[in-house]
Amino acid sequence: MAINDLREFISLLESRNHLRRITVDVDPYLEIGEIADRVSKSGGPGLLFENPVDRKSGTPYDMPVAINLMGSYERMAWALGVDAQTGSWSDLDAKARELMEMIPLDMPGGMKGKLDAVMGLKSLATAGAKEVKASKAPVQQVIIRGDDVDLSKFPVLTTWPNDGGPFITLPLVVTSNLKHRMNLGMYRLQVFDKNTTGLHIHEHHDGAKNLKEWADAGHSRVPVAAVLGGDPVTIFSATAPVPPMIDEYLFSGILRKEPVEVVKCVTNDLLVPAHAEIVLEGWCDPAETRWEGPFGDHTGYYSLADYFPVFHVEAITMRKDAIYPTTIVGKPPMEDCYMAKATERIFLPVIRAMLPEVIDYDLPLEGVFHNCAIFRIKKEFPGQAFRVMNFAWSMGQMMLTKYVIVVDEDVDCHDYSEVAWRCFNNVDPDRDIMISKGPLDKLDHASNYESFGFKMGIDATRPLPGEGHLREWPESLEMSAEVKKRVDSIWDELGL
Repeated sequence: MAINDLREFISLLESRNHLRRITVDVDPYLEIGEIADRVSKSGGPGLLFENPVDRKSGTPYDMPVAINLMGSYERMAWALGVDAQTGSWSDLDAKARELMEMIPLDMPGGMKGKLDAVMGLKSLATAGAKEVKASKAPVQQVIIRGDDVDLSKFPVLTTWPNDGGPFITLPLVVTSNLKHRMNLGMYRLQVFDKNTTGLHIHEHHDGAKNLKEWADAGHSRVPVAAVLGGDPVTIFSATAPVPPMIDEYLFSGILRKEPVEVVKCVTNDLLVPAHAEIVLEGWCDPAETRWEGPFGDHTGYYSLADYFPVFHVEAITMRKDAIYPTTIVGKPPMEDCYMAKATERIFLPVIRAMLPEVIDYDLPLEGVFHNCAIFRIKKEFPGQAFRVMNFAWSMGQMMLTKYVIVVDEDVDCHDYSEVAWRCFNNVDPDRDIMISKGPLDKLDHASNYESFGFKMGIDATRPLPGEGHLREWPESLEMSAEVKKRVDSIWDELGL
């Protein structure tokens, strides 16, 4: 059985000694962020702050704050419904192996054939999202409308001293296209006042494309909902680079092995998870923008303030005993790193289906998942590493990757020391470096231009005939298997 909602996940973590309840009064303004940052950096547990308080006014909030629930490899694995055996990223491979069994790696040769095979995943989620009546949706136990809407009553965190204000950081933002196809994305919401927030949505995001589609059709009030809480797989799915032919509810259903129950909003036709904690319902006028930020971001730097759309909240629905879920970002590692590492592992089968020579890949935490990708390949022909680089830059959100490194099949792409050793010793800058130009992540502050700039590919593989290396290539050092076995047999006697 899949985990049904956030509180069920919290109970699971508590039963496994991976949750701490904090009963001391703590302020969402900077204090919770500092505590969560220390706990996250030390590999600590999920946290439930039971008594958040506005220290300036002395006013307590009437709901607890949950944070860092997926802030470890074990908890991320449990969230996805798999056992944690090693306490490392490899725990997440169990879910990837499930998907590998679903996607044949002897894929058709043409791109259309590959996409058709991947679309076969649709049959795994019986009917995608399953709509239920409001009476069966805990998230609509309480309904607040109109002038009673007041976002200041929620313990929204201000995490870093120079943040532009409090930010809702774990929202599942629901939009749709004109054909009513749902999309979930995780876009931060800066709280401006009691009923408006910013909507930090980038031009590359599917949600932004939905807003544009409505605007191009002449609509000035585009329905938007922001969901807080729900089952952990659906929360994760809102962050994942899901292929266009599979919506996030369907993707969550595939991972959960059962459909996500959804309910129609009370003020519009958007579908939201029925077992969420809180839903903010409202609308955006894509032509209306407001100055948003700065924000202490996952890059470890403040993302710069800019103009973004405004989200007008018309109604709030919630559970009677709602929990406020949130996360913080900053210098890695933090909770978002483990969620992104899960994305890395789960999408390996898709990458291998598209590019069979890829054996494995790694997105280093230090590269904040859009700055560096390391591919391990079975190299068989000249120029193959450059094929992999160009493939990476043509695939969904990986088009934003600033550095792509390619290594041979005998290299552990997760061992950064070994990867660096291969790069420093194998790479000839003239032969093995490729500079490309294209889209970059909007948060890349190093580029001369916003969302656009240069990228680098590094071929750290052993050159094949035809790749321009005309000298003999040395073998790397390795002791013979016979000697290793002999030393293994006497190791205990050595007293070392």
